[in-house]
Amino acid sequence: MISRKPPKKKNIYAREGFVIVALSWILISALGAVPLVLTHEIPHYIDAFFEMVSGFTTTGSSILTNVEALSHTSLFWRSFSHWIGGMGILVFVIAFVPIASGRSMHILKAEVPGPVVGKLVSKVRATARILYVIYAAMTFIEVILLLAGGMSLFDSLLNAFGTAGTGGFAIKNASIAAYHSAYFDWVITIFMILFGINFNLFYFVLIGKIKDALRSEELHYYLGVILIAIIIITINILPMYNNILDAIRYSSFTVGSTITTTGFVVCDYDKWPLLSQMVILILIFVGACSSSTGGGIKISRIVMYFKNAKRELKQSLHPHSVQTIKFENQPIDQGVIRSIHGYLVIYLIIFVISLLILSCFKIDFTSAFSAVATCLNNVGPGMNVVGPVGNFSSLSDISKLVLSFDMLAGRLEIFPMLLLFAPSTWRK
Repeated sequence: MISRKPPKKKNIYAREGFVIVALSWILISALGAVPLVLTHEIPHYIDAFFEMVSGFTTTGSSILTNVEALSHTSLFWRSFSHWIGGMGILVFVIAFVPIASGRSMHILKAEVPGPVVGKLVSKVRATARILYVIYAAMTFIEVILLLAGGMSLFDSLLNAFGTAGTGGFAIKNASIAAYHSAYFDWVITIFMILFGINFNLFYFVLIGKIKDALRSEELHYYLGVILIAIIIITINILPMYNNILDAIRYSSFTVGSTITTTGFVVCDYDKWPLLSQMVILILIFVGACSSSTGGGIKISRIVMYFKNAKRELKQSLHPHSVQTIKFENQPIDQGVIRSIHGYLVIYLIIFVISLLILSCFKIDFTSAFSAVATCLNNVGPGMNVVGPVGNFSSLSDISKLVLSFDMLAGRLEIFPMLLLFAPSTWRK
């Protein structure tokens, strides 16, 4: 019942935080699709809903066959949805709109990706503001660098939105490849990788704790995976290109775009050798760092999985020994271990169910598998039909709705979306 009478209890607990975040993201996506339908640029509502879910979740998957046919207004709205969704819709609200509740930390935890979310300073609102100031400043710097290379202001702004949110909505049919510029490729590559780093580390740099930032274990693994992937793909695709510099540029851009789940494209990697495609597929699942704008399972979780597996192996050899898992030089709480294992199990269940539903329609396995993988991990392009030169327009409406759920679940770390279906969530 709607009433002007303020509620007696204003505290936001974990359950309320999850529900608020999940419903807010569904509502903003549903409303965000309306302008695209009203302008008749995407007349079918499910297509428009899919497009805006993809925008706000920073996935970048699209049903559009000719993006250049859109008006500048629609192009701006699509790309701006990336920028707002990248750091978080409700993080923006917390940062700039007064909230009476002292429990807004639960909203931050539900929306900011990663197994562990903490405050940079004592107040949640101040933390949200710091995150957005860093986010906006980095976006502005990228815009200036793109302008310096000769890109128009409109294109620079929208491509920076896509990079910052690691979303990858292209404003050209050929994506970034349309500019035919090594300078633009390298600028965007560097910023995609930067936006995939934990934003807490940028805060440490700002306050002078540069050594603490550089000692980050997650950062080391993140940059290590990127470097190894670039080397493997460069060697593998070298015979396809005229010189090693082009091979390094294309492999670096594609690796940066994939691991950060941005989804920008400078070449058709569907034509690359199988080894390179397998590396790309692995990177789709790995994802970026926690507390970044990137998607995927996250580097921190992957490291914790391996460390826990190593502990279990040692425990089986030495049953009476006490093995402690450490990450970032801190012991990992058993609650976090249980949480990441629960996340993986539910992730796999959603993946399998989504794949089964898509397989009911006319689509090949590679396209279906990569479509679910790219949407659940918020990457953008998949392979074959939904590959870098394809799109999602040929999929059925049911498939698009399933993939829309996957995009929302992937962006919100699964649990907020699933809790909407739990009867206990709605009990007093």
